[in-house]
Amino acid sequence: MILYHGTTLEIVTPQIIKSELGRDFGFAFYTTNIKEQAERWAIRKAKILSKKKEGILVPAIVNIYEWTPSEKTLKKEFSVASLEWLELVVNCRGNIDFKHGYDIVSGKIANDNVGETVSYVMQGIMRKEDAVERLKFEKINNQIAFCSEKSLNELKFIKSYKVEMK
Repeated sequence: MILYHGTTLEIVTPQIIKSELGRDFGFAFYTTNIKEQAERWAIRKAKILSKKKEGILVPAIVNIYEWTPSEKTLKKEFSVASLEWLELVVNCRGNIDFKHGYDIVSGKIANDNVGETVSYVMQGIMRKEDAVERLKFEKINNQIAFCSEKSLNELKFIKSYKVEMK
């Protein structure tokens, strides 16, 4: 399967990305099977970094990988935004020390609209069941998170390319 990672650098050897913020599926190397989604992420990151660097234009780059799944990694797939998916996202975003135990997690992205709903659940404003019902009407993109060093061995770098900034 071909996967994409949008960023501002060529990444031949993927690594688990850690930060001070919780991520949908925890600390991981995030990819998608949607080329346009990776291009949008690359452009977004490049624009943010270009503003921070006061006029220095940072390139938007999409890295392409071949993913060959192995029987040796523990995978969890969410085909829809379910209660189980929401609970995992809430746990991962709300507690940076939370560990789910999967090598690879694939499922829906908590984008801005979805993120708002997740935030309501985290704040106790909305019940999880109501949030899942609300999310059924959202168009949610896919992500595949490689959450362990072992899982990164399933990715083979193919090439990268620059995305034209608009």
